[in-house]
Amino acid sequence: MGRVVHFEIPADDPQRASEFYETVFGWSFHKWDGPVEYWLVGTGNEGDPGINGGMNRRSRPDEGVVNTIGVDSVDNSVEAIVAAGGTIIMPKTAIPGVGYLAYFRDTEGNTFGVMHSDPTAK
Repeated sequence: MGRVVHFEIPADDPQRASEFYETVFGWSFHKWDGPVEYWLVGTGNEGDPGINGGMNRRSRPDEGVVNTIGVDSVDNSVEAIVAAGGTIIMPKTAIPGVGYLAYFRDTEGNTFGVMHSDPTAK
């Protein structure tokens, strides 16, 4: 079974969006030191219920919030998702030092991700 482990918020203006969420919810933002423009989002204190996420610069006008589900194997999840009628949007991709991620559309057109942790991912 999988559970939501991460969310992503697309933003036309990341500075404006981060100020909004900081003001309304007290969330924290800091720029990720990785190969793409990305901000990590902290939504609460360690040990509190909930999840943290990220924010990226919007790449398409119809891009919405994406929830990512933690799984034991991205490869097994790809097979199950496609067999159940889902569509691959982004195949399995390594996030160096973090793990593997893939994006899909479900049968209703919603985008979601699956990810498994692997600190040796390159």
